[in-house]
Amino acid sequence: MTNKDIDQVMELLGEHFHSVQTPVVDLIQVQGGSPFKILVATILSARTKDETTSRVVAELFERISEPDDLDKISAEELNKIIYQVGFHNNKTKQLKELPKVLREEFGGKIPSEIDDLIKLPGVGRKTANLVRAVAFSLPAICVDVHVHRICNRWGYIKTKNPLETEMALRKKLPKKHWLDINSYVVAFGQSLCKPRKPECDICPIYRYCKRIGVS
Repeated sequence: MTNKDIDQVMELLGEHFHSVQTPVVDLIQVQGGSPFKILVATILSARTKDETTSRVVAELFERISEPDDLDKISAEELNKIIYQVGFHNNKTKQLKELPKVLREEFGGKIPSEIDDLIKLPGVGRKTANLVRAVAFSLPAICVDVHVHRICNRWGYIKTKNPLETEMALRKKLPKKHWLDINSYVVAFGQSLCKPRKPECDICPIYRYCKRIGVS
């Protein structure tokens, strides 16, 4: 797959994205979620299935809607609400620390720059890029396991880890596709281009894919 193909590939992946269940962070954006809610949902979604994250954030957002609300809820209550997500104890601690860091470093507001976002508890590059792209519609490439695996499977890039993938995509992928690459590829990876037994027989971009590592 080359950049001669990528416009058509992204168009086809966009059609697929709109035909399947929307990833949880995109769903919150569609529902009018604030940058704060998108940040919280993204932190909670790490190592957690979308359906679980959706249930948890629906309950959590009945209790909180802004950073100061995290000060008003006890760690015990918060942990009880989010216990179904992966690493819930760590995430409870991170969310409880979040309001103080936001007040002291950013005047209580969610920052939009990657270097600022990664200063927040529980936020690494993947989360920072996703929040920047989804919450602020600013150029960012969020690379999770799906994006890393699938872009290499396509033969579009050749990298060893998600950080290398992010840097390679920043150099190669046209900027007009940066905001959509994660949402489209995550939906594609969850429904069709699975790690094992990808459904190549019904894949909309079969003719563009080199199927690296697919037997």
